[in-house]
Formats: sequence, C-alpha cells, structure tokens
Amino acid sequence: MAVTSRGGSLNMVDSSANSPRRMLSLSRERAFVSILDDEKEGRFALSNKQGAKLLEVYGFVGSISTIVAAGLFFLWAYLPEPWLHYLGITYYPSRYWALAIPTYVMVTIIFIILFYLGLNYMATVPSTSWNSLFDDHTRDASRILSGHTFIDGEHPIDPISDIPITEVNASLYG
Repeated sequence: MAVTSRGGSLNMVDSSANSPRRMLSLSRERAFVSILDDEKEGRFALSNKQGAKLLEVYGFVGSISTIVAAGLFFLWAYLPEPWLHYLGITYYPSRYWALAIPTYVMVTIIFIILFYLGLNYMATVPSTSWNSLFDDHTRDASRILSGHTFIDGEHPIDPISDIPITEVNASLYG
C-alpha cells in the first residue's frame, strides 16, 4: 500500500498486481510484434494497440443476438398462450411454425448434402475406365529418358514420373 496526497486529501493506492482493476487493465493491453527488425535497436518492434478489433465486436454481437433469438424462440414455442397474453404478447405466428421451420431447415441440409454427393459421383469416371489410370498429365519415365545420351555411363536421378500399374500391382500383390 502506498499513500499519496492530492489536493490536501490522502489517497491509498494498491500497488500490487493482484488487484482486479490492475489485472483488467493488463488484459486490455495488446502487444503487436513485427517480424521486421529495427536496424537501430536490433530487436523486434512492439506497438501497443488497445481496443477490440472489428471482427471481435461482430462475433460478440452475433453470439449475443443468437442467444437472445434462441431464447425468444423457445419462449414462444413452449409458453402457453394465456401466459403470452398475460405478458401482453398477442401478435405471434402459429405454433405450427415452431416445428415446421426446424424441420424444413434440416431437410434442406440433407438434400444439399445428397445433391453434393450426387454431383461428385456424376463427375467421377467409372472404375473400369482407362482415364482413372492415365490422363493428359501422365508422365512415363521411359519416354522422358529415351532421347537423352549419358556420358561415361552416368545415370542421373530419375525424373518425376508415374509408376506403371503393373509395377504397383507386382509390389503390392507379389
């Protein structure tokens, strides 16, 4: 504890870092570390930017509004009508929509997933097609090295190429 005097009155100031007010002020401070070296000082440059970022504010407002909307939805769905009339709420949608809207949303999500899977199956070549083994980008090592002559029996590292399916089958299945 330290005692300070301002304008004739004595103020007691807590200098410990365990004070809740001190901890709150420490949590608000943000340090931004720059990767670029400062040539004069030879260390990383720090800048203190205080305040919330715009995305943090949007996230906070979005989460609070989602909680409030869900709470209102459940109150509307589960409170009996006389209670709603007692609270002065007389204009509200039919209770049918309390079941219909979540059902429609879930069925729509299921149809989107099934449609996406169907598009993927339509875009995939059949397993009996040669296009599943060879395409325009297939590189055969024998074609790449056929035009080159090597001096003194030197053989460079093999270029990047596809492994023939016969070699793959032989190594996997014997």
